[in-house]
Amino acid sequence: MKYIVLIPDGMSDYPIEDLDNRTPLEAAKTPNMDFVVKEGILGQVQTVPKKLSPASDVANLSILGYDPKKYYTGRGPLEAANLGIELGERDVAFRCNLITTEEEAISDYSAGHISTKEAAVIINFLNEKLGSENIIFYPGISYRHLMVVKNGLDFGLDKLSCVAPHDVIGEKVLKNLPKGDGAEKIIGLMQSSRELLAAHEINNVRIDLKENPASMIWLWGQGTKPSMPKFSEKFGIDGSVISAVDLIKGIGRIIGLNVIDVPGATGYYDTDYLAKAKYGLNSLDKNDFVYIHVEAPDEAGHNGDLREKISAIERFDQLVVGAVLDVFKNKKDFRLLILPDHATPLSKRTHTTDKVCFTIYGEGIVSNGFSCFSEQEAAKSNLSIEEGHKLMEYFIEHFPI
Repeated sequence: MKYIVLIPDGMSDYPIEDLDNRTPLEAAKTPNMDFVVKEGILGQVQTVPKKLSPASDVANLSILGYDPKKYYTGRGPLEAANLGIELGERDVAFRCNLITTEEEAISDYSAGHISTKEAAVIINFLNEKLGSENIIFYPGISYRHLMVVKNGLDFGLDKLSCVAPHDVIGEKVLKNLPKGDGAEKIIGLMQSSRELLAAHEINNVRIDLKENPASMIWLWGQGTKPSMPKFSEKFGIDGSVISAVDLIKGIGRIIGLNVIDVPGATGYYDTDYLAKAKYGLNSLDKNDFVYIHVEAPDEAGHNGDLREKISAIERFDQLVVGAVLDVFKNKKDFRLLILPDHATPLSKRTHTTDKVCFTIYGEGIVSNGFSCFSEQEAAKSNLSIEEGHKLMEYFIEHFPI
């Protein structure tokens, strides 16, 4: 049996007046996902526990079958796992965004989706100027980077209250800086980075930044080294994970999934959807499970870009779902699960805790009578999973083989 999970990140949304009170998913042309619903089942799932933040790490842990209330220790250490950073038991890892500020406010959480090459120059420069034996900056992809504080638990840094920059776009920097005991250490690094980058020069060489340059670093998502059982131990199958972002890859490495790097996977609108699908399908020659995560709809949600969100949904349907159906549509011995990890409504430009729709199609699945994949249609279904971490067990084990 082959198990395929497809995640259009942040696809779920709210009805929009300009779309005749339809959501972007309802407005998009999605014949392949609609086919999966017609032939399979449609329902809702609560991927984010009510008392936790609706972050991608929390939601994807849930979908993969891990209760975030038990296993979640922070975003930073999950990304560290993919960068090959071995954390000590008392180390604290922070997510480190390159952001843009204008008039003392956060104007762009991604510094204009700065290129990985330019970002690496900046992060290495900041590590030279601000790093030490106990503070180390690590370059990642585009605007997403990492900072590790050795023995950070000694300063209570894991207990700080930090906000994600994409949650406070347009708000003042000072209002949203980290809070709590030891916060001055982290704030000092953030403010120092602002001074260092003000001239847009590194070692007396002017760097070629884009229209929205990196103004400073933003530190958030801190946490300590997690401990989780392997996916194969929980579900008895081996598999792979495909994503452009360190977060999803890091979760995969920690739980023992094979992390597949796909050429052209950018984590943005221009990502190679079809390549992700093809690499995922090829991985099933060796393993029985694949988890394919596509970031683009979420980025469009954060940017408040309706056109790009609809486009990302349609590309996902055509190039990812369509490619999977081309191979498995007339086969047995497979199951396909499709769901967004969380909602990223255009009106909010950030994640929410709303339930998301899911659909399952394949071996042992009997249609529950729906015809299209959408938030409002799923709300009519009597199939609702209240604890998101139970969805994977439902997907793999609930239906008789």
